[in-house]
Amino acid sequence: MYRVEHVPGGVRVTRAAVGGAPRRHGRVWDAVKAVRDERNGRATKAREEGTELPGAWSAYGRLLQHLRKRAGLNQQELGEAIGYSLEQVASVEQGRRPAKAAFTRAADRVLEAGGVLEVLQDEVDRAKLPRFFRNVSLLEAEALSRFSYDPLLIPGLLQTETYAQALLEAHFPPLDEETIEHRVAARLARQALLTRTNPTIVFVFVVEEDALQRVVGDSTVMRPQLEHMVECARRRNVEVQVMPATRGAHSGLNGPMVLLESTDRTRHVYVEAQDVVTVRSDRDEISEFWLRYGMLRTQALSTEESARLIQRMAGEL
Repeated sequence: MYRVEHVPGGVRVTRAAVGGAPRRHGRVWDAVKAVRDERNGRATKAREEGTELPGAWSAYGRLLQHLRKRAGLNQQELGEAIGYSLEQVASVEQGRRPAKAAFTRAADRVLEAGGVLEVLQDEVDRAKLPRFFRNVSLLEAEALSRFSYDPLLIPGLLQTETYAQALLEAHFPPLDEETIEHRVAARLARQALLTRTNPTIVFVFVVEEDALQRVVGDSTVMRPQLEHMVECARRRNVEVQVMPATRGAHSGLNGPMVLLESTDRTRHVYVEAQDVVTVRSDRDEISEFWLRYGMLRTQALSTEESARLIQRMAGEL
């Protein structure tokens, strides 16, 4: 579970202990503590130099190195055992590159780590996200429902890899190739929320027709992207509605929004603009957003009409 605290200028999202203080047993506790220590600012020198890497990557790397040495393997031997190069193993151990899920599963098995590395994988993946979005990802992880309105772009949870890549390549100031790679990977990993069970999350996406008409990349990017949206909308927990360009003025013109309801029935709203995310937790404000979103859904096309429109647009590319 996560706790939301009101602080000057917004809210702070932190993990809340379940059932009292966390159990401090062995390697799992050491790994979690290492992540927390790094996150709390132990990498002072790197921060001052502007070269700070995500703390979760560094903590994971130190743990991997410890487990490798305990197993009596050098980096070359571990790489050969799990199907990765010496350079890749070294980069992960040094915290310069995040481990992918396949790397973690293989290393955990070969090093007989008992799932310790896999415990940290969510933290490693979350650290790939832009800094401004990481607290929001914690709220999403606890959600039972997520309703969004996207006026400009196809929502990240519905993006294909090539669409996300093209978007990030258009970022200005330009992002370096490694940052683009990490952000695309994080966006795709986040899409696991769509298929999560226990509990299943209910998703509703209201997307402006203009966002679907905006060609990102070229037709070879957009056609599969639109087809992917239709495929996602076939899931029982996903609804996609298009706000037609002919609608004119409607209740969503104040901008994009995401409405979340957590497993404890707490509601939050977040709005994002120019890489700045604001989380709203005031009950009166939240009530207004939910009323506004309800009206937005009635003004948009039905899910069936939306699917037909998206399919037609894909066929015209």
